[in-house]
Amino acid sequence: MEEAVALSDIILLATPAPATIAVTQSLGNTDGKIIIDSMNIVRGNGPEGYTNTSDAILANTATDEVVKCFNTTGYNNMENPVYGDQSIDVFMAGGSEQAKSKVIQLAKDAGFENCYDVGGKEQYQLMEQFAFFWINLAIFQGQGREIGFKLLKR
Repeated sequence: MEEAVALSDIILLATPAPATIAVTQSLGNTDGKIIIDSMNIVRGNGPEGYTNTSDAILANTATDEVVKCFNTTGYNNMENPVYGDQSIDVFMAGGSEQAKSKVIQLAKDAGFENCYDVGGKEQYQLMEQFAFFWINLAIFQGQGREIGFKLLKR
């Protein structure tokens, strides 16, 4: 894993939330790397001592460029974000404008219509709450995984 990180500018973490600390500590040197956090703590099941996975990543790596993104939808929407004649949107939060601009481009390259910036590091928790909204609808309320969010404007 350290070799892959050394060769990469951007790292996407998509592991179970309880493994966040162990995984981030196994990455090797992350100085100057952008880490995209696509994980969520669900029902208190996450890294011990943290209320969101992004803060755990920041505390256990050398980078300050952590962007929470791709966590507000399911894997099926990551494979195919197109619904009919339009694509769904994704959302992100993070403290680095440079990192967020790269994540926006990555999201668009992956087929999402837009990637909306909801704010800085102080919004990591909001992003996890928004993710739980999707999880609640899809899983607990029985809507199924084939749902996605779209921000509409007048």
